[in-house]
Amino acid sequence: MGRLSGKVAIVTGSTSGIGIGIANLYAAEGAKVVICGRRQEKGQAVVDGIVQAGGEASYHFMDITDIESIDKLFADTVEKYGKIDILVNNAANVGLKDGRIDELTLEMWDNIFQSDVRGTFYATKCAVSYMQKNEAGGSIINIGSMASCAGDLGSTAYACAKAGVDMLTQYTALQYGKQNIRCNCVRPGLIVTPQNEAYVPQALKDIFLSNIMVNRYGCPEDIGHMCVYLASDESSYVTGQIVNVDGGLNSHVSTVAQFKQLNSRTW
Repeated sequence: MGRLSGKVAIVTGSTSGIGIGIANLYAAEGAKVVICGRRQEKGQAVVDGIVQAGGEASYHFMDITDIESIDKLFADTVEKYGKIDILVNNAANVGLKDGRIDELTLEMWDNIFQSDVRGTFYATKCAVSYMQKNEAGGSIINIGSMASCAGDLGSTAYACAKAGVDMLTQYTALQYGKQNIRCNCVRPGLIVTPQNEAYVPQALKDIFLSNIMVNRYGCPEDIGHMCVYLASDESSYVTGQIVNVDGGLNSHVSTVAQFKQLNSRTW
């Protein structure tokens, strides 16, 4: 406990799912956490839970597609807490069913890129300008996706947008590392949350479980624990990295699950 004591953290998209898991662990480790998103009632509920557990948090409205709301988030955070040490770019439009290239419209493509790349870029740009004023710099953590690891049958715009986040991570790390500003990316695997569990088809769960190298799906805390490490001083020598937290999903060749069914190691 106390690995983030004295640090101020902004976690975008922290009114549900993975964002809540990250925010709760940050607060438990001593950070002052700014919960932000479009849903004030849900955001305040997260704040209330953190405060009841003995942590410190506040809610701030933010729409990742609205530049003015991002500006205000950072300015108000610095006014309230005096600095920003940690930014987690978690807010995104999860277009897991956005389709194939011939099915996508330019509007669908642009909507995904506006939130997942443009919004992440602008929040990073804002964070850098404030972190440059910190002697200790800061840590920026982007939440990517396993969708950017390889081609698939759908989710074209989402996967391409998240691939952009991967590259933005490395450019940010390169350009600001000498100013003690680190940037890393966490790619979650299948994360089952209280908000999405009822909507994840059993067939999809079965497909993933047959390919995951451990015996369970991921949970928000799995991503949160990695984000605590990347935000803490323990990872001061870690930057520009894209880390898969996916139960080993992307650590093997794509035929492993099928050969397991045949009880064979080869054809």
